[in-house]
Amino acid sequence: MKEHIEKVVEVLRAGGIILYPTDTIWGIGCDATNSNAVEKIYKLKGSVDKKSMLILVDKIDNLVRYVTNVPPVAWDLLEMTDKPLTLILPGAHGISTNLIPEEGTVGVRVPEHEFCTKLLQKLGRPLVSTSANISGEPTPLIFRNIPKVICDGVDFIVSPQFEGKGTKAPSSIISLNNSGVVNILRE
Repeated sequence: MKEHIEKVVEVLRAGGIILYPTDTIWGIGCDATNSNAVEKIYKLKGSVDKKSMLILVDKIDNLVRYVTNVPPVAWDLLEMTDKPLTLILPGAHGISTNLIPEEGTVGVRVPEHEFCTKLLQKLGRPLVSTSANISGEPTPLIFRNIPKVICDGVDFIVSPQFEGKGTKAPSSIISLNNSGVVNILRE
């Protein structure tokens, strides 16, 4: 796994985009601080919807590196969750501006996936995560259902041997405002 992760990090640091497994579904990703790489993903997916991409971080403590004021309830939600959870948080910073929608939010998730965690630790930056599909098309839940155009459009495909036992379903999504008001967007 170590050599594979080193190759993926090399691709990401060079501004490449990858196809990789997470604890939910397969995703398209790049270094979340590289605006050119982010733009490549928008082009590949045929999308400009800044709300369709989130970032993965390796541990909860790293939220403060990319969100100015994490509402206290966010910490509780992340500590108590027993399934993959994406939090939409206000005050995004430290990531590519073309990932941040007008309202200044960012979707953040801490994956419970060995490959993702080790990749994030080695990269030392957040990783973009968006479903491995063309915008508006169904989300493929397993590797073999990912469209050829997506596979052909990335710079590197992580070996399916690192897939693990993902949920085969997207994460739950909860939006929080600065006051900590909770809005469940997807269960």
